[in-house]
Amino acid sequence: MTKEKKELLKKEIIITGFGGQGIVLAGRILGKAASLCDHKESTLIQSYGPEARGGACSADVIISSRPIYYPYIKSPDILACMSQSGFEKFIGSLKKGGQLLIDQDLVKPVDVAGDFFSIPATLMAEELGRTMMANIIMVGFITAITEVISLKASRDTVTGSVPKGTEEMNLTAFSKGYNYGLALLKSRHKKAVGKTGA
Repeated sequence: MTKEKKELLKKEIIITGFGGQGIVLAGRILGKAASLCDHKESTLIQSYGPEARGGACSADVIISSRPIYYPYIKSPDILACMSQSGFEKFIGSLKKGGQLLIDQDLVKPVDVAGDFFSIPATLMAEELGRTMMANIIMVGFITAITEVISLKASRDTVTGSVPKGTEEMNLTAFSKGYNYGLALLKSRHKKAVGKTGA
């Protein structure tokens, strides 16, 4: 990456789901990791539906290497969906060529023009015995797929953002999401190379 491109780095991310999934915490982790560990600028805007728990919820995160003057997002570069209603609300605003990430157990993507990345985040969290950690699994997945924040920044911020005594469990959840993302990218790369060589 050239110095000029590095200076112009700016990514707009929307994480969406429903209240009680830890959507805002996931957004906060991304923003804090970017600003406190990766030394970039970041903003976080959170939005709740009228019902709060169980209602629509989203976190808008902007990460930039330059000052951010407007914290609202119209067309995200990255959209991570953990509910069908969130997917339906925001899919139309995803930038052309943007990255779509979904929880495959909770979101059935319909009429998606481009490619997308899916992970059974809720199922994986259930297997760990804590459904509430699906958001941390998704943070790991976002970190691997998008590289919008560094692995170290993400892990350190997860550790500092979860309740005392749950750090190791949450790091396990994070690693599950991260490793799943890496494996998915590797598999896609192999397929692409195979197609090219054919």
